[in-house]
Amino acid sequence: MAFEDVQITKPTPETYQALDADLCNHSGKVPLHERFRALFTLKALADNESVDIIGRAFADESALLKHELAYVLGQMKNPHAHVVLKKVLGTMDEDPMVRHEAAEALGAIGSLDSLPILEEYLKDECEVVSQTCELAIEKIKYDNRKEKETLPESAYSSIDPAPPTAVEVEDTAQLREIYLNQKLPLFERYRAMFALRNQCTTESVLALADGFDDPSALFRHEIAYVFGQMQHPAAVPSLVKVLSKLDEANMVRHEAAEALGSIATPECYPILEKFRDDDERVVRESCIVALDMYAYENSGELQYADGLSK
Repeated sequence: MAFEDVQITKPTPETYQALDADLCNHSGKVPLHERFRALFTLKALADNESVDIIGRAFADESALLKHELAYVLGQMKNPHAHVVLKKVLGTMDEDPMVRHEAAEALGAIGSLDSLPILEEYLKDECEVVSQTCELAIEKIKYDNRKEKETLPESAYSSIDPAPPTAVEVEDTAQLREIYLNQKLPLFERYRAMFALRNQCTTESVLALADGFDDPSALFRHEIAYVFGQMQHPAAVPSLVKVLSKLDEANMVRHEAAEALGSIATPECYPILEKFRDDDERVVRESCIVALDMYAYENSGELQYADGLSK
């Protein structure tokens, strides 16, 4: 999602109740995009009560929503979320996209206490989950080491699965070489990915797009996520191609749809409309949310999530 920063005022008990009702869809009639807006309002609060409300929403059937719940819990960086995230990761019949996001969220929070459960699922039969655990373990170890690297400044406020490559490597071609090298550890390749994101040039977009041929669905999905953050028009053709590829993994197509909604140039709208009735639920729901994002980006509204104004 592209909406990382939401400015809010102090909530009242009634506000928490309203956010709970919206996110958890108590009425059974709350549109998905409104539930997402409630979620991102809770993300901005980042307190224990918000974590508890988000945790209750995991009872929902939508893998898209549950994946976003886990993402938000990681971005909140509140250790109170450990219990629910570990439970989600350990639920073997949960959608792999949701379990992956729970593992990534544990990495984002960065507690050494999470290493045992991440190591437990490092050999998970689902590659998306096992690879995410690999990244999360490396992220936690990186965050907790004594020696600190000098990292380039970033325009993005997200807590990423890996930090960008250190400032010593700034050349786009060199970063591209690291990024595409499948013999290197995934964590190192992710670092190059986020360094390319931070450049946010046409050249870096094209370098990132070359990664869509990677055999890892996790890697490909992260590219689409990064494109949504960059909001660079040069990413649109490759994202349209990914979303239109019916044999692509759902988690990659879903991320491509949300990225198109975030970029929100005129050519993004028809493709999102085309796939809002896709056979795959997570794809069609992503297109619905992306169309809401598209409307927001072209509306002049100051904030995407403003659940405290009700």
